[in-house]
Amino acid sequence: MKRFLLFIILAFLVQSCARVGSPVGGPKDSIAPKFLSSNIDTTRINVSRNIRELRLDFDEYVTLKDINKNLIISPPIQKIKRILPSGIANKYVLIQWEDTLQANTTYNFNFGNSISDNNEANVLPYFNFAFSTGDKLDDLYISGEVKDALNTKKQTGTTENKLVVGLYQVKDTINYKQKPYYITKVDTDGYYELNYLSPGKYKIIAFEDENSNSVYDPGKEKVGFQKDPIEITDKSISGLKLKVYPSKKPLKYGEMKEVPGGILMTFEGHPNDVKVLSLNDKIQDYKVTHTPKSDSIKIWFDAVKDKVGQETTENLKFSYDVDKKQDTVSVFYKYNAKNKMTLSNNDGNLLPPKTNFKITSNYIINKIEPEKWTLKSDSLTTHTFTAKISETNPYQVLIQSDFEVGKKYQLTVPSKIVSSFYDRTADPYRFDFEADKVENYGSLTFKLQNRPDASYWIQLLDSSEKVLYQKYVNADEVKFDILKPAEYVVRILVDNNGNKYWDEADFEHDIFAEDSFVYYKTAIVKQLWDSVETWDLKDTRTLDNPKGTVAPTPAPPTPADAKSDEEPQSKPVLKDSNTTPLKSNTAVVTPVK
Repeated sequence: MKRFLLFIILAFLVQSCARVGSPVGGPKDSIAPKFLSSNIDTTRINVSRNIRELRLDFDEYVTLKDINKNLIISPPIQKIKRILPSGIANKYVLIQWEDTLQANTTYNFNFGNSISDNNEANVLPYFNFAFSTGDKLDDLYISGEVKDALNTKKQTGTTENKLVVGLYQVKDTINYKQKPYYITKVDTDGYYELNYLSPGKYKIIAFEDENSNSVYDPGKEKVGFQKDPIEITDKSISGLKLKVYPSKKPLKYGEMKEVPGGILMTFEGHPNDVKVLSLNDKIQDYKVTHTPKSDSIKIWFDAVKDKVGQETTENLKFSYDVDKKQDTVSVFYKYNAKNKMTLSNNDGNLLPPKTNFKITSNYIINKIEPEKWTLKSDSLTTHTFTAKISETNPYQVLIQSDFEVGKKYQLTVPSKIVSSFYDRTADPYRFDFEADKVENYGSLTFKLQNRPDASYWIQLLDSSEKVLYQKYVNADEVKFDILKPAEYVVRILVDNNGNKYWDEADFEHDIFAEDSFVYYKTAIVKQLWDSVETWDLKDTRTLDNPKGTVAPTPAPPTPADAKSDEEPQSKPVLKDSNTTPLKSNTAVVTPVK
């Protein structure tokens, strides 16, 4: 019996000793990992060009999060071989490469927010490590602020900022399809630092790196830049502000496909001058329509009359001359009998006061016979009206009459009296709608100070940035009548060159985007209210900062090569272009892999 009791006690002790778990109670670990040492000596200079790895040791186990997105190396090291830890935590970070390093060059490894401890995921923010293959570490820097010029949404501190700022060395030729020589991420407050820069002339660029490849993609990513090069000699630069704008798409042929009425040819970019020719024996009578700056071209023809694609699919060829780009392209075409000419009412069944009733077609409208239409109220009383094809939208017909508030109307359009080039409506249509009450709407007037000299679009947008109302004017005061009650974001796009199109930024040709302004607060429209807003276009307030202040932002921490083990200092607040931030030895900068 005694032996049995002894056995039970021993088994209990063994189980207790073998139990693994976390201690109960005690303060939560909130301290980020601490850098201890590296495989490069503490001077960080005269490092061999043939070194093939960087090892950084820490005081606890660390992991790497989104390292491929966060790590930026300046100047770029192209052939990265391996990065550890990968999956399993280590007490070190290891980066191996195949490149031979450049002579007399300072390399900066910016890890962003990728390094954190393994237990509590405490991030070591903006950790940098720099070394030089020459006899000194370059210590020049550029810092400043980047904003989205057309930003219509209030940003939150948790929103990932995809903006980056880069520097290209000014040479006889600059290849903008490569990664910048120096590059850095912009933090969530719009602040950036390019550190460890060597003296020289640079072209600066800011862009929204949507695909995280550290290379600017024209037409796909927003861009901002300065036309004149920046020359860095013996002084650093602070307070350099940049704004990013939508960028111009390079002109490129897209595709052709069968659509109602013919064929649609599309392009990337915004062609202005268009010439399209049919290279098909069957298609001799055709029309080509294109709105300048539109990315689509419509080729209209009568497929039934010309017997094109009626029984089998045919390969149709066309040549195009679009803004001096020429080519011959083809499309496999099969006529679709379901793609007939139709009419619709896209604005709903409530007609706002003092407005025209609109009907829209899927074909360009070439001819109408409104004398054969009827407009009745309550299915009894016939009313006089006028109808005309819209001067600004050839797919739309405007119907005008003395519509009475609260009355219900029926507009009847018989078949075959609305025509396109080679087709006409086969079905009759009846549109039912009601003239809405004026008390369901409000108005909004803007009185502008320091308005543009050129004509401009003033636009009212919803929260999804959809344009709901707009006017093209050249005036100090603009009034929107009959608006639906809502909160609107207000934007102005200036037509500086008078081409009736707002032109985007073209970095390759050093062409800035046309001017734009966003009102610093949302405009509220209420029922039966005549709202009046005064807007000074020189006002620098924004939706993010309606009081005109810049919120303080946390600074990147002291880099690994600093001579102190103290905690990093706070990042200085960028107040204006005359404010010189205290230089942080931490680079929010760096070239890319």
